[in-house]
Amino acid sequence: MTTRQAVQATAGAGFALVAGQLLSGQRWYWAVGATWWVFVNTASRGETLVRGFRRVLGTVIGIGLGFLAAVPVHGAAVPTAVLVAVAVFGIFYTAAVSYTWMMLWVTVLAASLYGLLGVLSPGLLALRLAETGVGALGAALAVLFVLPVTTHATTDAWIQRALRCVHACTAEAAARLAGSEAADPAPRVAELEQLLGRVRLSVAPLVHPLNPMLGRKRRARRVLALLDDCAREIRGLVAVAADPEASHDARLAAACWRVEAAVEALTDGGLEQVHRPAEAPAEPALAHLHGLERALAELAEPLRAPSGSRLVGA
Repeated sequence: MTTRQAVQATAGAGFALVAGQLLSGQRWYWAVGATWWVFVNTASRGETLVRGFRRVLGTVIGIGLGFLAAVPVHGAAVPTAVLVAVAVFGIFYTAAVSYTWMMLWVTVLAASLYGLLGVLSPGLLALRLAETGVGALGAALAVLFVLPVTTHATTDAWIQRALRCVHACTAEAAARLAGSEAADPAPRVAELEQLLGRVRLSVAPLVHPLNPMLGRKRRARRVLALLDDCAREIRGLVAVAADPEASHDARLAAACWRVEAAVEALTDGGLEQVHRPAEAPAEPALAHLHGLERALAELAEPLRAPSGSRLVGA
């Protein structure tokens, strides 16, 4: 993956360099930088396209704020220092929440600094928008035509890893309930949370508000909801297993075997039926296992959608 992305980034940056110099011989590096940052933390063409869109959108909004705040300041030291402080705070406060908002504050910061240097003008802000658009276009062309990897392939791989981790968590918790002191499901739960974070990131292009494929968007949301249900049942099962007085019901082994069979049916690409469990028992550990079985059974429908209506395109 790293080699593929390096080739894509190089191709996209090459396009941005040439096109950016046609726009401006002095500010062409804005386009190259935009291409580079669009590729950071992306793994599929869907993620890259969404990130490019968010970068352009954040730049547009940031330029609007630049006109309202940075241009009227005319580079005055004290107001500019305040504006820079606000922009830096905004960058770090929103970085983990929204790439669009982070880019908004980055643009405001750049406008403030160029105002301090006495070179800020509406033309310069318009040039930044144009160079950013060229950089995002370079990234889009690279992921579409240079060694493309679909969102479907990336998402499917992360979902399968998450499902296998669900089974591993279940096996460790069941072993702990059976009396094995060496069994420790906590590290597996932490791994599951990380994998679910990657699934959410890879599915993000499908649940984006501007995604026109409503059927795939609904299926993607359904998959995320059911995976969250699996994680909730796993956390409950691990909490029960941590209780030294928890029941060592002999039915745990059978329930864990059914979970293993369900995970294998969902991840091996076969057509085996994933059976829905009967009514959940009152015993806590078994209740969580039955809830997990039910979520896995319901996952079969969106994950096995026909090829013409997959979560993502081919």
